[in-house]
Amino acid sequence: MKLDLSFPEALRQLEKERGIPVEELKQAIEVSFLSAYKKKFGIKDHLEVNFSNDLTEILIKAKKKVVETVSDGQKEIDLESALLIAPDIEIDADILIPVEISNDDFGRLAAQVAKQVITQKLRDVEKRKVYDEYHDRKGQIVTGTVQRLEKNNVIVRLGKYDAVLMPSEQVPGEKFRVGDRLKLYISEIQNSVKGSQILLSRTHAGFVQKLFELEVPEILDGTVEIKSIAREAGYRTKIAVTNARGNADPVGACIGSRGARIKSVVNELLGEKIDVVRWSSNPSEFISNALSPAKVISVKVTDKQKANAHAIVPDDQLSLAIGKEGQNVRLAARLTNFHIDIESESQVKAKASRK
Repeated sequence: MKLDLSFPEALRQLEKERGIPVEELKQAIEVSFLSAYKKKFGIKDHLEVNFSNDLTEILIKAKKKVVETVSDGQKEIDLESALLIAPDIEIDADILIPVEISNDDFGRLAAQVAKQVITQKLRDVEKRKVYDEYHDRKGQIVTGTVQRLEKNNVIVRLGKYDAVLMPSEQVPGEKFRVGDRLKLYISEIQNSVKGSQILLSRTHAGFVQKLFELEVPEILDGTVEIKSIAREAGYRTKIAVTNARGNADPVGACIGSRGARIKSVVNELLGEKIDVVRWSSNPSEFISNALSPAKVISVKVTDKQKANAHAIVPDDQLSLAIGKEGQNVRLAARLTNFHIDIESESQVKAKASRK
């Protein structure tokens, strides 16, 4: 079947502009056209489809076995007929016989198959490019521009590609407008049939960590280390830091002179409260620090195996230690990986007197 003379040039242009090898396109179209041809005629096997060397013709050949007496015309050919095609052919050998096809019948089919294959190949190339460029940047902060709002999803332009900020990854109450410039955290590179998709987040705890890395040189150079983060996006974050080397004050380094460093992070998080606390290898001390801003009288680990602890606070600090709707103690528990029971000093005394 003859093809339009512009077809080979179109394939070569795709190779030049999109980096898809002509040979790869050719093979994919051959496989797809064979499948389409078999589907149209209900043929299951014994066919081969190949382009001519100059890519101007599709050649279909039927594979048949040479026999003395033909019992299945689709799979066999008699020796006399086979000798007309290949003079040296012998009985039981396989031979490829050209199948005549009409341009009128298959021109549209060939064009449709080629279009489908090329579209899929372009999608695969785009998918590979997105993956190659961004899979190493997972867990990093990028800056993007809001392109459009699709239902509750925010489509963000990152360089040449679009990424998605889903509702679950948006800070409660945050509003977006087309053209807004945002800092975002790359949480996932997701591969699907439709291509690679870059998933973004502004609620991930890693987003806070990367913001601190941008603002605090001591974290970036390894002097100060972030040990753990607990976050309820849009409301409060607790971050535990320690001195990895030297004598620098890890909490002071994160807060900065007159609070300049932490203020930059808070502004990016639209006013979210951040408690920077000192990490300790001593669980009681760490739990006491984690309950900040509340003052703590004492902390006792009641069951190390089950990670249970009991904290005693002054009466006027109880509500602060627990926090609104239990948020402060909940975040402290997640930060330290301990279940924390809190009681006021008077509650403890009352229990002791009853006993």
